[in-house]
Amino acid sequence: MSILINKGTRVITQGITGKTGQFHTRTSRAYANGQNCFVAGVHPKKAGENFEGIPIFASVKDAKAATGATVSVIYVPPPGAAAAIWEACEADLDFTICITEGIPVRDMLEVRNRMNAKEAAGGKRTILLGPNCPGLITPDEIKIGIMPGHIHRKGRIGIVSRSGTLTYEAVGQVTELGLGQSTAVGIGGDPINGLKHIEILQMFNDDPDTDAVIMIGEIGGPDEVNAARWAKDHMKKPIVGFIAGVTAPPGKRMGHAGALISGGADTAQAKLDIMEECGIKTTKNPSEMGHLLKSVLK
Repeated sequence: MSILINKGTRVITQGITGKTGQFHTRTSRAYANGQNCFVAGVHPKKAGENFEGIPIFASVKDAKAATGATVSVIYVPPPGAAAAIWEACEADLDFTICITEGIPVRDMLEVRNRMNAKEAAGGKRTILLGPNCPGLITPDEIKIGIMPGHIHRKGRIGIVSRSGTLTYEAVGQVTELGLGQSTAVGIGGDPINGLKHIEILQMFNDDPDTDAVIMIGEIGGPDEVNAARWAKDHMKKPIVGFIAGVTAPPGKRMGHAGALISGGADTAQAKLDIMEECGIKTTKNPSEMGHLLKSVLK
């Protein structure tokens, strides 16, 4: 069991002919069941061609019709990436993962409004992960995105993170302790994005094969606080947490576009305090995440 993706997932790569799309499609395909999972690519001017045996279609709709794929991953450059997200939604995919960093905020506002309007009118909801995220992985089954596959190990710990590199850090520690991961999800650090911490926690809470969760957040925005307050009332499994940016100065953007303290509850310390109040064990030292997790397992 896992959340969101498994060895039966069939994936379309949007942006498969670019350097980044080619490289990461190749590495994802080489991981676990990837050979069977990555079944199509999209490029409007290269329909009928193929990338290392993966057929290329003119549109997501065509790729879905021909292969039955229900998920896409987007490596389209920033100017066209929001349109690629919308194309996945118009094709009624179940899930799309946008790796692209640097999409203009205005473009993301527009596509989010269109997605909300489509759903409000009774249309199918396409779940979005990202943008500006590393993707997600269910170890020994499938990886979709840019994370290094070799550090992962199948297990029963869920990981959700706004930071790509800290996702890998948590994964490495959990693997080293012999615990392994059920699924590791990088939700991305942009201010306007898809899945939030709270939704991933809900999925891990419902997953019978996840025993505990590491939640990694950053300064800026209310996501971690909302998730902690939901967890206090609903989460049946232990969570340990870390917030990056304890020393960040107010008003200065740090790394991710969404990592900007506007004051009050979105500083690292304020988030850590609220998480502790909600029963989440936290650490200020990222090298302790794995051992802290081990300490809360029954």
